[in-house]
Amino acid sequence: MSDPRFVDVGRLVVRCPDRPGIVAVLSGLMAEVGANITDSQQHSSDPSGGTFTLRLEFVLADLAGRRAELEGRLAALTDEWQFVWRLTEATRRPTLAIFVSKTDHVLQELIYRVRAGDLRAEIACVISNHRDLEPVARGAGIPFHHIPVTPETKAQAEAAALELLRDVDVVVLARYMQIVSADFCSRFPERLINIHHSFLPAFVGANPYRAAHDRGVKLIGATAHYVTPELDAGPIIEQEVARVDHRATVEDMRRVGRYVERQVLAQAVTWHVEDRVIVEGPRTIVFA
Repeated sequence: MSDPRFVDVGRLVVRCPDRPGIVAVLSGLMAEVGANITDSQQHSSDPSGGTFTLRLEFVLADLAGRRAELEGRLAALTDEWQFVWRLTEATRRPTLAIFVSKTDHVLQELIYRVRAGDLRAEIACVISNHRDLEPVARGAGIPFHHIPVTPETKAQAEAAALELLRDVDVVVLARYMQIVSADFCSRFPERLINIHHSFLPAFVGANPYRAAHDRGVKLIGATAHYVTPELDAGPIIEQEVARVDHRATVEDMRRVGRYVERQVLAQAVTWHVEDRVIVEGPRTIVFA
């Protein structure tokens, strides 16, 4: 059953060359169809000739039935204003596929937020190169798929995973300790989200928290970003840090890191499914 808070709620994201009158045209369109705008956020990359981005949330009675009409009106404006737009209905819950390895903290956070209704999505499946987290997925009623990965079988493993992802909206790498290929990335442009600790690239290797501890690190952080073929260099969605001091042990740092990673990835996925993240070249606009 649909949550009544989201019935007839729509989201419109529009990008176009910046010029006077864009907000007036779009707000006028909404008024003409009888939609009530409940939230509006905008960004101009350069008012003298950059790109203008606008996100609207609105309520329109019988949105599902009138969607085609609204899309037609937007299409009629597209050529004149060079609009690139997307229209979504808030009642729709995007599907997620979550890739994991052996650590469960980020997966557990995503499961909790979906159950609590804080993350309006459906977890379609959990995929892992190990079996360690199968009980976590099965316990939550989520299909679990074990796909082992070795250097020799990496291509076959990705092909097997892709077969499971045909109808999935978003792929989340929730501490999945494998590097995905450029071909895999290309299948999910701006729909593949990763989390990593913010020691990168300063403390790489198998034990970054030990290296950070030995160097007296004072800030523990995490970064969620879209995945691109360039390792850990995709557009950043969210970041957070927590402070530690000289008393922190390596395990203290790991514990803080787990907490920050949980918060950052869950927030990034939430913003994505709510159409709040717009990629602009190597960076993002986030209408939080």
